[in-house]
Amino acid sequence: MVDTVTDWQAWQSSWDRQQEWYMPDREERFRVMLDMVEALVGPAPRVLDLACGTGSITDRVFKRFPDATSTGVDLDPALLTIARGHFAGDERVSFVTADLKDPDWPSALPYDSYDAVLTATALHWLHSPRLAVLYGQLAPLVRAGGVFMNADHMPDPTTPLINAAERAHRHAGMDRARAAGALDWADWWAEAAADPVLAEPTKRRFEIYGEHADGDTPDAAWHARTLREAGFSEARTVWRSPSDALVLGVR
Repeated sequence: MVDTVTDWQAWQSSWDRQQEWYMPDREERFRVMLDMVEALVGPAPRVLDLACGTGSITDRVFKRFPDATSTGVDLDPALLTIARGHFAGDERVSFVTADLKDPDWPSALPYDSYDAVLTATALHWLHSPRLAVLYGQLAPLVRAGGVFMNADHMPDPTTPLINAAERAHRHAGMDRARAAGALDWADWWAEAAADPVLAEPTKRRFEIYGEHADGDTPDAAWHARTLREAGFSEARTVWRSPSDALVLGVR
């Protein structure tokens, strides 16, 4: 039963602000992602929001494309609780609890194919060999001419001096925002753990994932190459910052 007292919009917004503390250009990558969706599959896509969290991508998809539909898939019980609360009553979206490390996870989806599979700041939880397996599982889920997009941390290993300077500059800005009251990851989860509705799913979340990601962060060229090897006809970077990138594959 969906809780009707909790302000789910506030939790959704709080998650967005916490993520923006780490990624001030987060909205820009979402804008480019949706531009590419519209350009390649049109304004009424069937979307798979992969590792959806609170449904940040789905929220932006619906604001941009009111006739879209979305399936959100995740394993995190706390973030899925927020997503289900935030979108309660919206028949355009459904949520699926599934572990992307489970070889059979696609069987939990309500559809066999999607126009667009979208994900952001999530798949770095997987080591690259497992991520390559996932890309192979995603290719059959994307209809011919459809798209997959992954926005995540994808540093260039060939420029260590640039990377170090960018990181120092970015973290100095984060420190200033933190001093002004911005919540970091740990603070946000502490607030969730103290909330009567989210306390139990938050406890289960940390039992599943632990404290931090244990994956790695291959560069954008690796992602593009691996998507082509998985069966996508084209793949390349369509947006990047000094530290992150958005890679697009066309099926």
